[in-house]
Amino acid sequence: MVRVLVTGVGGPAGDSLARQLVDQGHWVLGVDMKQVHASAADAVSVVSPSSAPGYLWELRGLVATYEIELVVPTVSDELVMVAEARDDFAPGVEILIADPTPVRIANDKYLTMKCLANANVGVPDFALPGDFSSINEAMARFGGSLVVKPRVSRGGRGVQVLERAADGGRNAARIWSSLDDSWIVQRFAPGAEYAPVVFRPWQESEQDDLVVVLEKTELKHGRVGNALSVRRVDTPEAPDIARIAEAASAALGLAGPVDVDVRRMWDGTPVVLEVNARFGANSAYAPELLERVLRSYVSGPMMGRTV
Repeated sequence: MVRVLVTGVGGPAGDSLARQLVDQGHWVLGVDMKQVHASAADAVSVVSPSSAPGYLWELRGLVATYEIELVVPTVSDELVMVAEARDDFAPGVEILIADPTPVRIANDKYLTMKCLANANVGVPDFALPGDFSSINEAMARFGGSLVVKPRVSRGGRGVQVLERAADGGRNAARIWSSLDDSWIVQRFAPGAEYAPVVFRPWQESEQDDLVVVLEKTELKHGRVGNALSVRRVDTPEAPDIARIAEAASAALGLAGPVDVDVRRMWDGTPVVLEVNARFGANSAYAPELLERVLRSYVSGPMMGRTV
């Protein structure tokens, strides 16, 4: 049995992970910045928002109080700071997070696109709003409908499709006028959307990469947003999705669990929309992911961690 602290236990990613861990006989402390009234975790603690100055000290205190052995962050807002502070926890405590630099790049959707494009990993056309004089120029350059979203955000929050609708594009122009370069613009990929989960071992491990392809069958806001339902896809059915998810994770230099968003363009070509350096909301559909993580933990210190 491993004593695990899971952050964001009130959210879909943390809740799913806590349930999987408890079902496998591990002891789980779930933390969240809001009161969680129903959780699979053995214990739940309310903590400050990750933006609070004392957030990391709160986590360290809980680790000591509950004799935690493994910390698994699942909230996008905290990933960079936890990665930077992963060596500042008590000796013997493992933090399931990749190196700080790859996490920092993956946390910024624009930097992610630049890194992947430089590595020849397929991405949709992208830019910053400030790269265009108007929405008309952006639509002309990208060939029609656009997707805009915050460069740093949780899940599908803030994602919007801008297009020339029945109003002649007036609503799209209104939204565009409020954007600055803290947002990213992407060409809209209209095809099927996937949420492949990846596990990449740390250096010098004998384990192979793991990729499980999940297809999003229903989205919260119709054409965009978080997945309301998914189905598992055998790799032979979508080998290109598996390849591009693995390539994206490798190009960013991530290790551990990685959650990737991929969509097909008009011609079926897959492109990566964004990458999350953490467990995603749909990890229960790929139980091998948690199995790989626990196998890495049990077999010895995860590479790059203080012991």
